[in-house]
This record gives sequence, structure tokens and C-alpha cells, in this order.
Amino acid sequence: MLSTPANSAGSSAPTSPKTLGVFFCDFDGTITAEETFVGMVERVVPDLAAQILPDLFARRLSLRQGVRQLLEAMPAAAFTRILDYADQQPVRPGLAALMAWVEAQGMPFVVVSGGVQAMVEQVLAREGLRQRVAAIAAVQVQPKGDFMEVISPWEGGTELVEKAAVMAQYPQRPWIMAGDSVTDINMAIQADVVFARDRLQGYLDQIGKPYIPWETFFDIRDYLRQSPIRPMSHTNG
Repeated sequence: MLSTPANSAGSSAPTSPKTLGVFFCDFDGTITAEETFVGMVERVVPDLAAQILPDLFARRLSLRQGVRQLLEAMPAAAFTRILDYADQQPVRPGLAALMAWVEAQGMPFVVVSGGVQAMVEQVLAREGLRQRVAAIAAVQVQPKGDFMEVISPWEGGTELVEKAAVMAQYPQRPWIMAGDSVTDINMAIQADVVFARDRLQGYLDQIGKPYIPWETFFDIRDYLRQSPIRPMSHTNG
């Protein structure tokens, strides 16, 4: 399920023949300056986080298994605390500037997160940027009994949010992505242009996938300004 500004229950991605590709952006540690999902689980379920997070980062445990275990272990009473924590997280510099540039090019800006959708919505709304996001694909959680229930329409393969499947909803190319960690590997593999930072750089070095390093969204905007990305026909094997 892709959440759009006009219809939070939208089931398909908006497309337009006028668009010049699509910009896909991770949320935790990418839009936010810190790894928000990691910080949240370390606060809400610290003992379980200490067991599971190292296995996730080492890729000994799938995202589909590990993230679900972490979320389903959270007390239902912690939902408000989760949103309060998200509301305290600063965004990485240059986000609004990049969004404005992407919009001016006719590209949809799509947030694809392996984290909690309510946290994504909270931060974007606080920054006044929700309406600049074409769609959000993320994990939905809701209190059920004493714990959280996980709802993920994009669950598939090894991921709780199968990011490549979200990308496939947008036929226009090129696919440009920005990410930072283990949840972004498959999205980076499929993308035509990859902006990587932090752990994602190491993962991509291991598989030989080219990327452009970055730290702020100003870096991405300035790179794209200087190196225009043109539409292309591309089929992934």
C-alpha cells in the first residue's frame, strides 16, 4: 500500500508521461539525521534490540524476520512514545531543497522505508514537506492487545518492505535512490543512480555496485544539477 497525500489508502503509484524518472528515498538515517528506527527499538525493546540488530547488520537474519520480531515485541502502550521519539529527530540538511529541485524536474519523490510509516508521516508533517512526497511505502503498526500488530502490504522475499517491488510500480526511468544502510541494498541494486552513505557504502563495495557518496541532500541536489540524468529504457535482469 502506497500512502499518497491525496489518498492515504492508495494502492497504486501515480505516474505521468511528463516525469523524468523517479527519486526513491529511504527514511531512517537518510531523511532523518540519525538512524531513527534503530534508536527507537533500542529505547522501547533494548534487550531484544541488542540481540537482533547485530544479526540484521551482519545479514545473518533477514529484514523480514528481524524487523517483524522487533516491532511485534513492542508494548501497545509504547505507540505514543514511538511518535514522540520520531518528532524529536532532526532531518538531514537540504531535504526541502532537494525536494523542490526534484519537483521542478517533474519527478515524483517517493519515500520507501523499512521502518514505521507513522514515524515517517510524523516527521514529514512536522517539516511541512508531506505534500511534496508523491507516496510513502513503509510498515504499518497498530496496537493490538498488549503488543503491536504489524501490517505490511509490501512484505516479500527477505524484506518486510520489499523495496524493489515498490520501485516496479513506477515504469518511468531512470530510478534514482538515496539510502544509508542494510534495508537499502536491494533498492540500490535495482536503481540506475545510487547515492549511498554510511553502512550502505560498505555493502555496495562488497558487490561492486557503483554509487555516489553523500552526506547532505544539498550534495545530491548539486550533483544532479551538474550531471543531468536523462530518461532511459532499462530492464533489470
